[in-house]
Amino acid sequence: MLSRSSFTSLVVGVFAVYVAHTCWVMYGIVYTRPCPAAAAAVGGGGGAAGCVWPYLARRPKLQLSVYTTTRSNIGAESNIDLVLNVEDFDIESKFERTVNVSVPKKTRNNGTLYAYIFLHHAGILPWHDGKQVHIVSPLTTYMVPKPEEINLLTGESATQQIEAEKQTNALDEPVSHWRSRLTLNVMVEDFVFDGSSLPADVHRYMKMVQLGKTVHYLPILFIDQLSNRVKDLMVINRSTTELPLTVSYDKISLGKLRFWIHMQDAVYSLQQFGFSEKDADEVKGIFVDTNLYFLALTFFVAAFHLLFDFLAFKNDISFWKKKRSMIGMSTKAVLWRCFSTVVIFLFLLDEQTSLLVLIPAGIGAVIELWKVKKALKMTIKWQGLRPKIQFGTYSDSERKTEEYDTQAMKYLSYLLYPLCIGGAGYSLMNVKYKSWYSWLINSFVNGVYAFGFLFMLPQLFVNYKMKSVAHLPWKAFTYKAFNTFIDDIFAFIITMPTSHRLACFRDDVVFLVYLYQRWLYPVDKSRVNEYGESYEEKPKKKAHRE
Repeated sequence: MLSRSSFTSLVVGVFAVYVAHTCWVMYGIVYTRPCPAAAAAVGGGGGAAGCVWPYLARRPKLQLSVYTTTRSNIGAESNIDLVLNVEDFDIESKFERTVNVSVPKKTRNNGTLYAYIFLHHAGILPWHDGKQVHIVSPLTTYMVPKPEEINLLTGESATQQIEAEKQTNALDEPVSHWRSRLTLNVMVEDFVFDGSSLPADVHRYMKMVQLGKTVHYLPILFIDQLSNRVKDLMVINRSTTELPLTVSYDKISLGKLRFWIHMQDAVYSLQQFGFSEKDADEVKGIFVDTNLYFLALTFFVAAFHLLFDFLAFKNDISFWKKKRSMIGMSTKAVLWRCFSTVVIFLFLLDEQTSLLVLIPAGIGAVIELWKVKKALKMTIKWQGLRPKIQFGTYSDSERKTEEYDTQAMKYLSYLLYPLCIGGAGYSLMNVKYKSWYSWLINSFVNGVYAFGFLFMLPQLFVNYKMKSVAHLPWKAFTYKAFNTFIDDIFAFIITMPTSHRLACFRDDVVFLVYLYQRWLYPVDKSRVNEYGESYEEKPKKKAHRE
């Protein structure tokens, strides 16, 4: 069996290998090896066997055309509508235009509408141009509408329009939503590929043509699906005949194009593994709303967050697994942490928060429930099919700790309960909710977020009375502290409720108070440690007889 230290070293070693491998993979994505024979070619026009040359190096005169149709495949110009035509299209110049798109009856009846984007020679229709490139993207997607929020006392809804929609559409059925943005990119680098080792990610977007003795690839047209955010979606009503579509264009480098393709594939894989559109949207926000340098920092921060999460869980479980005494530990603080963690998990579940936040919260809730069982010394015995719960007895020192704990909670209740009840009453009268359950969970979680740090005070009070912090799990605290500061960074990156975001900064203050107490009360070897032992209680070795 591996010791605890060697197991931790193994985990850290695996983590280091993972980070190094990720860096190598990222380098392989952004760097593409050019054709070795291209440097010997004269004028960039050919002569190098095995090289694939860019057609854009010929500087053709291009035109951009965007059509819409209800068919996923078109073979002619029938049954399509031209919504945007950019003559003398300059691949180096970015633009953004908003056009009104006619919504067919089929699409209004929960159907799909597709956009066909063509890049072709100017003055020639796309289907008459043998060197045109095109790409298809759906302008609609299916999502369950957001549930209506009402005032629970008056029954007043937010708008009459929502009420009308509720009568026609069941809230648990997906309906067609309009994607109001279409982001286009063209790879503008005059890069010469090695025909024998074309990158698989870019290859599927390439179209080859033979010009003389050389092979050229036509302009690489790309649709940035990561820019399609849930916040930009619009419910398609049956009475809607036109909807706005913002078409934006910008050039893109080969390295960024390959990186973006991999990120889109990753988001698609998440959806295949059961992540909802909203969950995938949270991941999109990380890529779209941050620049590449900050994004690289985010990857490394996320990796360290995962490592510290694992080490914190490991040390916390190890601490409570070996815990034999509750001396110096606030039982009520343990109960409160369990209650607050479960409430926060239910709140995040009710808010349909990203799985990136929900899964760790669920694991934390299970661990806190297990801690309560250990703190109360609960044992469950089965009498047939009926469980019987028994509680263990406390020693005199543990009862003394419980007195300090009860005293702290008594003073705390004078402040906490009126604040929580008053906040719940205010939100009931002034805030709209989906249901009474939603109001109850929100009231609990607002109390947890706003005043939850007050329930950490009993442990601080017990530390003060005992003038010791040796009984606390400092290893787990250290890893959790690192994650707390990392959470401060993620609070601005991942979409989450505002109250959950503020709670991340609240934890910083609490940990600083614990650090102050650790400095104030130095370690006394005569006091019990976190395993209910003291150094002075260890048996002395017998003297060696000559």
